[in-house]
Amino acid sequence: MTPAATTELPAASTPTEVERWLQLLIGLVCMMAISSPQYVWTLFTKSLTTSLAAPLSAVQITFSLLIVLQTCMSPFQGSLIDRFGPRLMISLGAVLTGLSWVLSSFASSLTMLYLTYGVVGGIGTGAVYVGVVGLVVKWFPLRRGFAAGTVAAGYGMGAMLTTIPISASLAARGLNQTLLTYGIGLGVVGFLAAQFLRAPPVEVVLLQREGHARSEIAPREMLKSPVFWLMFLMMTLMSTSGLMVTSQMAAFSRDFGVASLLVLGTAALPLALTVDRFTNGLTRPFFGFISDRIGRENTMAIAFLLEGLAMTAWLFGRFDPVLFVMLSGLVFFGWGEIFSLFPSTLTDTFGSRHATANYGCLYIAQGVGSVLGGPLAALLREQSGSWIPVFGLAIAADVITALLALFVLKTMRRRYLERRLEAPL
Repeated sequence: MTPAATTELPAASTPTEVERWLQLLIGLVCMMAISSPQYVWTLFTKSLTTSLAAPLSAVQITFSLLIVLQTCMSPFQGSLIDRFGPRLMISLGAVLTGLSWVLSSFASSLTMLYLTYGVVGGIGTGAVYVGVVGLVVKWFPLRRGFAAGTVAAGYGMGAMLTTIPISASLAARGLNQTLLTYGIGLGVVGFLAAQFLRAPPVEVVLLQREGHARSEIAPREMLKSPVFWLMFLMMTLMSTSGLMVTSQMAAFSRDFGVASLLVLGTAALPLALTVDRFTNGLTRPFFGFISDRIGRENTMAIAFLLEGLAMTAWLFGRFDPVLFVMLSGLVFFGWGEIFSLFPSTLTDTFGSRHATANYGCLYIAQGVGSVLGGPLAALLREQSGSWIPVFGLAIAADVITALLALFVLKTMRRRYLERRLEAPL
């Protein structure tokens, strides 16, 4: 089991206890407000390839830019959040997220789409995401896996509320009006929620540092550690697998012939996307809670193997719309927990003082995965004429990462923490 401080938190009746649960709830709302740019993107690809007369691989560069900017700016944004507090940067991020959709509604070229949806959206969502995750692991020093998983669930499940309405809006009002309307709404919700965020009081900060004085590692020192780079590799592999599905589902469901087939009276694609949002959110606090009890690496191995097995079954059952919907939910249940397991593992290892900036460095792995799982996966499909090689690589990534967690990371991290405990203060 991962090392943790043993001091109890303040009693449930104290203001600090009430405030930390309130901060978790507010962070959840902020994450829900920024989830749609990533998780409903696949609904826009068909309209964009038609309106811009561009191939799918070129349009998918937008998705990669969104994730790359979301992740690569996060170390810098994390440092700003640690310095100036969460409210300002997260408010700005929410506004930029909404603005990216508003500006995208006027995009008439790939370049404009890249700059608006990709660049502006990536900067905005990244500020909110890294800020909220970094904040809650500080508020919940003894339950980091659960806390990170809960707010990450907002990012995974938030689009569940918008997937079917956006799909209907696209059919009724078209792409541009849909982007404009929902961009304004999501930006306003995120901005208002961010006004109630704040850093934890000094007693919580002191509590989370107790017993971890030797593990308060700043980004510069962390980047010299092989443990960090192993986690970076593992998160890249898992991000590639999951983002391939996230960004390409509309395309491969149409190729498999199931996108428009009815399941329970609803087309399989929007129904699968809605189910996915639920399981993608549920898995984050679930496996975060489990990892607080049986250890991070053990939980990683279970979850990552689950995704690999589910994706294999999904590939074999790809022509059946009912199996397509059910197994897509299981695939996301095995993937979404990376956003609770990796930040909590990182904070367990390198401490909470620089948690936001440190996670910003690790979160860049998500950007690398977006390139591999987005345009490069689409290009592999175009060159091979089949989705089977793409699925094969994603499944291999899941299995390899599970084995790395159980047989490599577990040992490396234990030895690293032992050396830190033996080091002089």
